[in-house]
Amino acid sequence: MSTIEQFRQDTRAWLEANCPPSMRTGMAEGDVVWGSQNPQFPCEDARLWFERMRDKRWFCPEWPEEYGGAGLNEQQVAVLESEMRRIKCRPPQISLGVWMLGPVLLAYGSEQQKRDLLPPIARGEVRWCQGFSEPNAGSDLASLKMAARDAGDHFVVDGSKIWTSYGDKSDWMYALVRTDFSVPKHEGISLIVLDMRSPGVKPQPIDLISGKSAFCQVFFDAVKVPKSQLIGPLNGGWNLAKYLLQHERKAMSKFGEFSLPSHVDLPGLMREYVPAPQSRSEHALHARAATCAMNEHAYNLTVQRMGEEARAGDDISGLMAIMKYVHTEQERDKFEVLIDAMAGHALGWDSEVFSEQQMTVSRSWLNSYALTISGGSSEVQLNVIAKRVLGLSDAKKGVNP
Repeated sequence: MSTIEQFRQDTRAWLEANCPPSMRTGMAEGDVVWGSQNPQFPCEDARLWFERMRDKRWFCPEWPEEYGGAGLNEQQVAVLESEMRRIKCRPPQISLGVWMLGPVLLAYGSEQQKRDLLPPIARGEVRWCQGFSEPNAGSDLASLKMAARDAGDHFVVDGSKIWTSYGDKSDWMYALVRTDFSVPKHEGISLIVLDMRSPGVKPQPIDLISGKSAFCQVFFDAVKVPKSQLIGPLNGGWNLAKYLLQHERKAMSKFGEFSLPSHVDLPGLMREYVPAPQSRSEHALHARAATCAMNEHAYNLTVQRMGEEARAGDDISGLMAIMKYVHTEQERDKFEVLIDAMAGHALGWDSEVFSEQQMTVSRSWLNSYALTISGGSSEVQLNVIAKRVLGLSDAKKGVNP
């Protein structure tokens, strides 16, 4: 038996013994476990699954052991992921530190920063949020103005960030700041990390039409940040940001795979609300639902292929940009079909009138539009795809594109 096949057998046996049956099902938003200084668990099985995967060092299986990972090679990581998919394991935690900041620290952080910041991430002990977008600097990220002024051994940070997911619940933030106003806008940006409990940091939740407040605007008033918390070179943050955003889009593109199983049953809801199509419009609804289901299946297969290409060392940065766009557009289309099929049954917040499933569809439909904006709006993604993937030039004035 080859070494990798032995690893597969050992991994399969460990997962069967350690992943509770209740952690092998789809999950609602309230079931998500976030890595944090004070993690919250929806049930005891979620706690067990979190602790067992943490102790196995499989939150970050490919990270070096000295930084809290398991030191697995690419083949072993592929086996672990496939075995988790096989029994439909829930993710033991969700962490922007694992998905986004960690790869940047491994590539650009100092040795001391790696030893200080990576192990707590690998143990699920810190909840990170992302401070990139600002008022008037969303899609045009390089126009950001939040300043980090040199004050000797530290920076003094003033300004605000907006659309910061869970900024009011996070322990730390990684943020882009303006460290030089005298150079072209892409050249005066730096990446820092900061403690959200620092004096002068004030998160303010933003109410959404869906009734949730995942987003915040975070205000910074003379916040002191030690220079040891500058990641990479001073004024070199733009390249780090591009590298990080590749991982953000990869993470968002995986939401439709097995990492976050959907708790909305499209075929089941179609059978419930349009059980026997009679009219042309009902037949058209079923056809749209079938198209959504086929597109989702094709998407999942492509995500798996993308993972194989990444492990083979291929450049998948362009594909990640495409996948983020495709997935968020597909999710919006799926919920549009459900809204049309369920009609008034899908438009309500009152738990005394509407079922939990009906309210979930309503909120998910509204949130699907937000997902076409977060992490890069669909319009911006199409520009990225056109320029950086297809190599198309900008349309000249007076000339049709």
